[in-house]
Amino acid sequence: MNFQVHMIDVKNQLQNYIWLLEHIPSKEVVAVDPTEAHLVEEFCTANGLTLAQIWLTHWHKDHIGGVPELLQNRHIPVYGPREELSKVPFITHPLQHEDHLNFHDLNIEIIAVPGHTLGHIVYFIDALDVLFCGDTLFAMGCGRVFEGTYEQMYHSLNRLAALPARTKVYCTHEYTLANAKFALHVEPDNLAIQQRFEQVEALRMLGQSTLPSSIELELQTNPFLRVESVEEFRNIRQLKDNF
Repeated sequence: MNFQVHMIDVKNQLQNYIWLLEHIPSKEVVAVDPTEAHLVEEFCTANGLTLAQIWLTHWHKDHIGGVPELLQNRHIPVYGPREELSKVPFITHPLQHEDHLNFHDLNIEIIAVPGHTLGHIVYFIDALDVLFCGDTLFAMGCGRVFEGTYEQMYHSLNRLAALPARTKVYCTHEYTLANAKFALHVEPDNLAIQQRFEQVEALRMLGQSTLPSSIELELQTNPFLRVESVEEFRNIRQLKDNF
């Protein structure tokens, strides 16, 4: 395998992760949603890596905060949502639904997933079974509906649920334990949720990450992927907002 995904735990209040995708032969990496520039710089220096690209999923500050500083001493492409160019002027390669980009010999497909923000996009790499999904899909949860409609978010989640079951889900926050508590509240008799709750609780007690998840696991344990209508989605999303 020529590629590897690394995790940087930002250890901030929002429990962000920065994902780095390394092309092992060249030691070049992509930074996905780099919250803090210095954490990316330190990781690259410590591991002999060169930052080659930046991928952004949406405009929220905890996803783009490190970009201006990372661009100070280098000329590299910044990929991000075309719909959010006005909010993220340093995007050099604006992307929309069904666009493709390359990192070495990897082909990456762009999927539009409006709802959390209007222009939110995700990066799907079929060859690696990898999905970088920002704040749309979380382990056992989903992002809040800030700018879009419940209908948009419902359809966006359905789009991701239709990806191959083996797809590994790399979201941007360590919200799994809180999401698991809510999932248990919604589906108290779901054995898969009960088991996953115990696993997640054990991992967090050890200070370990619960990610990546997988589409298969989310279909079994994520209440937001298990609803069958926009109305049902709206109801449990509003319930979660006040949980």
